[in-house]
Amino acid sequence: MTKLVGNVLVGQSGGPTTVINASMAGVVEAALKVPQMKRIFGMRYGIEGFMKGMLVDLGAQDPAVIKGLHTTPATALGSSRYKLKDEDLPAVLKMLKKNDIRYFFLIGGNDTMDTIHRVEKYCATQGYELIGIGIPKTVDNDLYGTDHTPGYGSAARFVALSVQQAGLLARDMQKVDKFVVHQTVGREAGWLAASSALAKEKAADAPHIILTPEFPFREEEFLAAVESAEKKYGYAFIVCGEGVCYEDGSPVSASKTRDKFSNVEFGAMGGSSVALEIHKIIREKFGWRGEFQITESLPMCCEDRASKVDKQEAARCGREAVALAKKGVTGVMVSMIREKGPEYKIKYGTAPLQDVAIAAKPMPKDMFEKNGMMVNKKFIKYASPLVGALPVFHTLDFTKK
Repeated sequence: MTKLVGNVLVGQSGGPTTVINASMAGVVEAALKVPQMKRIFGMRYGIEGFMKGMLVDLGAQDPAVIKGLHTTPATALGSSRYKLKDEDLPAVLKMLKKNDIRYFFLIGGNDTMDTIHRVEKYCATQGYELIGIGIPKTVDNDLYGTDHTPGYGSAARFVALSVQQAGLLARDMQKVDKFVVHQTVGREAGWLAASSALAKEKAADAPHIILTPEFPFREEEFLAAVESAEKKYGYAFIVCGEGVCYEDGSPVSASKTRDKFSNVEFGAMGGSSVALEIHKIIREKFGWRGEFQITESLPMCCEDRASKVDKQEAARCGREAVALAKKGVTGVMVSMIREKGPEYKIKYGTAPLQDVAIAAKPMPKDMFEKNGMMVNKKFIKYASPLVGALPVFHTLDFTKK
């Protein structure tokens, strides 16, 4: 492919993260330095808005605004969960031609990578030269081809801080509430629920039980673990991912609703939630009063709890995408590869879009303890550098009378 001269298109898709705007800012700042990349357009509301001509000239924005996006949560361009249809592809190509788009960057997860892969492939069949690069993003951390995803570190930090502090509250309120159920997002993988273990310094600290989609929910074993925790510590603190299922594959949340990508909808759109169902199971078994905590999308948009490493890596992924496109590379997603050694180091590579788009990446089973209801040191070592140090709180010495 000869060196392409044309305009740039960048978009954000799917759920937000605290650092998705940093990736976009990285693209804009890097593309402004590449002579063959002319105007830099942002698509409003993803591919859905693009087909309607909803574009903004990012190169014309105040540089201070672009710089400020490095520390601005949510999706500045607006997002979409529109499922691109085959019959939409001619309309997409028409808009690409109309705006002389030759460089296409899309920031998102599995479904987003599928979108950019299909657009790039279709353009090739139509003889239209287009470089398409995916930039990873998802708090779920479930993309193949990359050690982790931008957005995960900050969301994991949110969860760890929430459970650390809610755990203190639960400990001190155990004479009132005997248990707490804290729900995280994570449709098909338990990475985010697992991050709550970073709050744990000793066995008595929350959480006592972590439920993830990687292991089926077995009610009797679970209730035995709850009873054991209450006897040992005076209360039980349970963290559950929203996608926890029974052995037959049915969601514990009782949700049967699916979105446009055939993903199960959890929470309000799908009826109940896994936290409410588990709360009910515990209450009916033991008769205890307890709390439930459902943060929903808050871990995706809290700048005050953002991970410094996450911000830096998100922006770097945007810059790496531009560097790849400048070389004529297409059809890939930017990936992060963890280097071996005692210190945390990342190098940047690529993963084919067609491989990334296929399915979600679950947590490895060897990151869990045998019962599947708690993670082990391998996970802690993996997640700690992404989240950063947590605050230290103090406990009274009740032996001093």
